[in-house]
This record gives sequence, C-alpha cells and structure tokens, in this order.
Amino acid sequence: MLSTMSLHSDLPPDPTLDDPKGRQQCYDLLVIGGGSGGLACAKEAAQLGKKVAVVDYVEPSPRGTRWGLGGTCVNVGCIPKKLMHQAALLGGSLHDASHFGWEVAQPIRHDWRKMAEAVQNYVKSLNWGHRVQLQDRKVKYFNFKASFVNKHTVCGVSKGGKETLLSAEHIVIATGGRPRYPTHIEGALEYGITSDDIFWLKESPGRTLVVGASYVALECAGFLTGLGLDATVMMRSVPLRAFDQQMASLVTNHMASHGTRFLRGCIPLKVERLSDGQLQVTWVDLASDRKDTGTFDTVLWAVGAMEFKHMSSSGNWKSEFGEGWCPTSPDTQKILVDAQEATSVPHIYAIGDVAEGRPELTPTAIMAGRLLARRLCGQSSDLMDYDNVPTTVFTPLEYGCVGLSEEEAVARHGEDSVEVYHAYYKPLEFTVPERDASQCYIKVVCLREPPRLVLGLHFLGPNAGEVTQGFALGIKCGASYEQVMRTVGIHPTCAEEVVKLRISKRSGLDPTVTGC
Repeated sequence: MLSTMSLHSDLPPDPTLDDPKGRQQCYDLLVIGGGSGGLACAKEAAQLGKKVAVVDYVEPSPRGTRWGLGGTCVNVGCIPKKLMHQAALLGGSLHDASHFGWEVAQPIRHDWRKMAEAVQNYVKSLNWGHRVQLQDRKVKYFNFKASFVNKHTVCGVSKGGKETLLSAEHIVIATGGRPRYPTHIEGALEYGITSDDIFWLKESPGRTLVVGASYVALECAGFLTGLGLDATVMMRSVPLRAFDQQMASLVTNHMASHGTRFLRGCIPLKVERLSDGQLQVTWVDLASDRKDTGTFDTVLWAVGAMEFKHMSSSGNWKSEFGEGWCPTSPDTQKILVDAQEATSVPHIYAIGDVAEGRPELTPTAIMAGRLLARRLCGQSSDLMDYDNVPTTVFTPLEYGCVGLSEEEAVARHGEDSVEVYHAYYKPLEFTVPERDASQCYIKVVCLREPPRLVLGLHFLGPNAGEVTQGFALGIKCGASYEQVMRTVGIHPTCAEEVVKLRISKRSGLDPTVTGC
C-alpha cells in the first residue's frame, strides 16, 4: 500500500520531471492552494525531508476584495468571524456590567472602523506568519495562477505575464471554495457582497439583509445584531439544514428574541440601487405568493452553496488535455476522492473543501493534509477519520455539536433504539443580569441498549466550542452514557450540566434544571 502512495512510487516516469535545459522547476510534492489544509500538508512533507512547493493565488471578489496567504479560514472565515463575534459578545457584557456594580457610560457605542482595522491587522500578521513558516521549512511559495499542462506539470503566470512550469511527482489540490452569487437574481452581483467582503469593509455595513440559512448567514447576522446594527435574515427553507433541527430552531429563536429579524419562506427576486444609494430588495413569500420590498444599506449573500475554483483559488484545473481525467461530482463540482484522498489519477490528491464528501471545516483539512503528507513520505499508513468531528456555530448563543443529530440517529438505528437525554439550564453568568436563558439547552443522543453508547452531543449556550471540544474526545473514544454519568463535573460551569443529564425525552418529564 505505502509503495504506491510513496513519493518514490513505481509509476512510470514522466518526461517532464527531468528538464536538462532548466525551463521548469521540479519538486517531490506540489500543493495547489495556500489555505489551511494545503499549508499543513506542504509543511509536514517539507519537515519530513521532501522538496515542496506551494502555489496560491486569490482572485479578487467581484467587489474587489483581496487578501493574502492562508485561505478562507484566516482571511474571510473562522478568524475574522470569531473576532467580530467576540466584539458583539463584549457589547452584551457591557450591558451586563452595571448589574455587577460597574458604572458604564451610556449610551454604549461601537466603532466599526476601529474594530475592522484591528481585525484586518491581525489577519495580515497571520498572512506574514504563514510566509515565514514556509520559508523556515524551505517550502517554495509561488503567488500566481496555475493550470495543468499535463498530469505532472502546472504552468503558472505571474502578474507581469511570465510563465513558470512546475513539475512534481505528486500533486495535492487544496484550493477550497468561494461563495456563490445567485446570478439569476437581477442586481445580485452588481450590488451584493459575500463573506469574502464583509470582514474587509472599512465602514459599517449599516442596515443589512443576509440572504441564506447556512451557518455563515446566521453567524454574520448574529454579530451584526450584536454590534447594534439592523440585521434581517431571509431564508427559503429551514436554517442549518445539515445540523440537528431542534437545535437549529433554538438558535434562530434566540436570535429573533434578541433583535434579528427573520423573513422565512421567502426568496429575493431583484436588487436595485435607489437614488439615495440605498438598495431596494424585492422578494416573494412562497406560501402566499405575495411580493414585498424593503430597503437596506447592504445585501450579503450567504446561500450556502460554494463555487469551487479548481486552480489556485481561481480558475479551472481541468486543463486543455482533457475534461474527464479527474472526475468531479455533477452536483457540487467537487473532486471525487477515495479514503486516501486520492483522485482517479494515482499521483494527484484533493483535500479540504474542494474534495467531495468532506466536512467544510478547517481542522479536518489540516489533519487530512498532515496525514496525507505522512503517507506520501512513507511515515504512516493512517487515514483521516471523518466520523465524530466536532464543530461549533458561533451564533450569539453558540451551538456546539459532535456526532449524530437526533434525526440521523433515528434514521440509522430506528426510533425505538435511540434514547435522548436532555436539559434546559441557566448559566450562572445569566442570573444576576437576568438574561434570558430559555434557549440554553443540551442533549445527548445515545443507543438505548446498555451501555448506551453516545452517538451525539448537542450543546447550546456560552462557550459552546470550549465545552464541545472536551466531550468530543470522549465520544471519539467510544464513551457510553454510563461513563458520562460517572464523570465528575466542574462546579459551577455550564459544561457540568452534560454529566448531570438524567431525564430522557421518552419519559416526558420536565427537563428544566432547578437549583445549582
């Protein structure tokens, strides 16, 4: 197995790998895409002694937004999103502060420009840090577009038009994806923005319409509301479709009760710019077929689907020598891969968001990249395990989960074989300022038969990511409900409520926690 995965495989040699005239550069491994997964793979292979190159290029968004090395997570995803989420949480804490004896000047104001500048400066420091790490590990970095010339070689074109040929024995495609504009909607491209732009705005987006029901849509609308802005979410169907739907409803109920407006069952028809610069959006309610309009300062498209750019973050890697040589999914256009991240071409691999069937999560791409590098270098045969991957949706009330949703558990094992233990709880931090805790909720989904293997954990409340990460280890190791119940909690914390879950849904008893 390892011999066919090795950088010194028994594949027939490609003539382009040896160019005595020096017209191209040759590497053991070429990574196309400088995001989290690609960089992790490249640095790991270089550390194991291989000659590695990374090609990365960011096509500016339709609004002209551009950024540096590091991919979506660093530049227009996890990092700036979490920082702006934190800014919104701090606003809530300022409102709580007076209840704890702090004298806070009123009214409380937020400066978008100051926040954005601080966030963008931190992101730029990470861009620089990635450049330094590549240099320290002797990974060659090329900042240009690249397209395949043949199955071992890509051609890169610099800003000045100079062509460079790069050949490698193995190639990893890690180009990620970009938000898709609904171009069938009049004015969508001309007047809208996406998550590629929101974190790089110099001025406040003002009154914002967020179109979509994905976690990106809810997270953006959540922090905008938390920063004191008017945010509306328009969604055609259910929120957070890929997540547990009871939890998704609690997330949106909390947002609605704290100022975010929801237009459910609606789709936009057109966006127009008015004479005063505002955007007028026309939409239709699918249930009543009634049309309506509203005016906004910003329209943010977050429709969930991604447009996958298979060439260094932009362009088409299906080169001129054939469209069918590396199959993609007809539905998503993502690259089809096997358990070893291999495409149909033995020496070409795909990891991260661009690979079909993989979670669109930074940590999975990073681990998959590192494990792939180790296999290619003959250091390991370990494959990436995509089961029981934890994640958190950073809405105002955070939602962390790992394992199966309740719906998935019932579909897989049958309703009679599944037991759900749950509780509504009140964080101690919410008591003094009398915060609403009606959506703070936990459930553990288990097999009903002893020892009641834990299939999934769902936590809605403060610091959900921190809580979920620890329990994810237990679930990964095959924890049972009995083992969770024998775990001593840390008091007083929200996390301890997980190890106190005694009431099952099947019992019909009130799951509201009382006392401390």
